[in-house]
Amino acid sequence: MPISNAVVGRLAPSPTGAQHLGNARTYLVAWLAARSRGGRLILRIEDIDSPRVKPWARQQALDDLRWLGLDWDEGPDVGGPHGPYVQTQRVPHYEQALQRLVELDLAYPCDCTRKDIEAAASAPHQGHEGPVYPGTCAAWRPGDALPQAGTFCWRYRTSDRELAFDDPVAGTQRANPARDLGDFPLTRKSGEAAYQLAVVVDDAAMGVTEAVRGDDLIPSTFRQLELFAALELTPPRFIHVPLVCGPDGRRLAKRHGDSRLDHYRQAGVQPERIIGWAAASLGLAERPEPIAASELVETFALDRIRTERVIVQPNLFG
Repeated sequence: MPISNAVVGRLAPSPTGAQHLGNARTYLVAWLAARSRGGRLILRIEDIDSPRVKPWARQQALDDLRWLGLDWDEGPDVGGPHGPYVQTQRVPHYEQALQRLVELDLAYPCDCTRKDIEAAASAPHQGHEGPVYPGTCAAWRPGDALPQAGTFCWRYRTSDRELAFDDPVAGTQRANPARDLGDFPLTRKSGEAAYQLAVVVDDAAMGVTEAVRGDDLIPSTFRQLELFAALELTPPRFIHVPLVCGPDGRRLAKRHGDSRLDHYRQAGVQPERIIGWAAASLGLAERPEPIAASELVETFALDRIRTERVIVQPNLFG
């Protein structure tokens, strides 16, 4: 199938640890969604979470993806017109976007600690989202004095309106960012860009037209839609696939046993077994039989993807 410029997907591993079965499943959907329509794929290393980044994890992620049979057209190893493809090398782009948000009075300095926010929360919270920020520092306006350097992050002023987006897998999603999510950090107290700002700037600059990720990131999509609109940038189509969970129903993690792709590689597991399991769990194949990713391109369709979360038992591949 000829490569088209109309569809641009992305693979965006974060080198904070090893890639696992859940990552593989999401990468497969992202790859198939682009390749099935002759689209291009960009590989971007999302390494701005500097305290958690592991020096070995970047190359391991590239090796894992290649082992699975997933390729890309642009990236840190192959180059391309939208580089650099490593977030820590793109800092000036984030600083420029932040400055624009400050000028628009859409960002303010916040020196609250996590404990401060927990104490001020007016309602209990669930999951990894944390409590809604109570607006303690939101009275700041451009021209006011800044707190001491290193003691504050920049936080985005969310809008009190309903946003919605149509997800071809998860269905229509709605939220009021101010009420449901609260103002969110654009930077860390170190001054480094936070995930929400960096990913919006990068997706726009790289011409990404669709972003595939786990459905635990649906709240982040509303934050990012706010930023795309404020910066007058075009958002991609967002596609959220169900998470892979352990037997306890929680997102797949170390506590559920070793599900690292590198572990399976080193153990001699054939990548076609991983792809076959992922395809069957997604509804893209009838049975979890070994198959190459390239063999799924012709029959792939987003409307075939199951919406239930998948439970993985320990030692799935022996």
